[in-house]
Amino acid sequence: MSVWALVLEYEGTPFVGWQRQTNGLSVQEVLETAAARLAGGAPVSTVVAGRTDAGVHAEAQVVQLVLPTTLNADRLREALNYHLKPHPVAVLRAAPAPEGWNARFSAVGRAYRYRILNRRARPALDAGRVWHVWAPLDAAVMHEAAQGLLGRHDFTSFRAAGCQANSPLRTLDRLDVNRYGEMIEVIAEARSFLHHQVRNMVGTLKLVGEGSWRPADVGVALAAHDRSAAGPTAPPDGLFLTGVRYQVDPFSSAAERERVARPAR
Repeated sequence: MSVWALVLEYEGTPFVGWQRQTNGLSVQEVLETAAARLAGGAPVSTVVAGRTDAGVHAEAQVVQLVLPTTLNADRLREALNYHLKPHPVAVLRAAPAPEGWNARFSAVGRAYRYRILNRRARPALDAGRVWHVWAPLDAAVMHEAAQGLLGRHDFTSFRAAGCQANSPLRTLDRLDVNRYGEMIEVIAEARSFLHHQVRNMVGTLKLVGEGSWRPADVGVALAAHDRSAAGPTAPPDGLFLTGVRYQVDPFSSAAERERVARPAR
């Protein structure tokens, strides 16, 4: 049996999210079904770095699975991609997992990007992949407000009501807002996030961008420790998981992994 690390990309629109559900098709089900084809039909379970919600996309989701296969990394990737068709899920990279590595618990950083299409006309090419906001937004003021959320805080005001995390404390390392023509992008980075935290922060920053809130109001909402004090939850369409960081990266070379894992003298 071999433990493998995978990097996936997927279009979240047709799925109920990463996790298996009884009410529809999930990314997890699609991947595990494809992997079972390589295990002689035996069930294959996965561990994922981040459980994305329905409609949320991924450019670099990281997954761990165990397979009784002698395929090398490239052939494993190709075999999984063959069995993943016609679903909008693809394995970008595969690598043997380092000993003791866990896709979820070994992660030291996660990154998300949220895209807002800020124009009058509705999206055609980007439908399902952006939040369409037709009212003009001031990205510079949104960025100013976002900086007040950096650092370690109680993010109760920005967590979903059904969030199952044991603690609302999180350390937000980056929250940048930039405009590129008609597109506004919000980049969020942290070791981990609460359920709906990114979407709730974006929904709140949108209020600042349209002039309904002042930048200082975001800090007031944060200090309230009350979900009703913050803005609405932005739709899932514009959210992408863009990367997961590990201290010992299974996708780096063996020599590099050994250097990182070796204790400093």
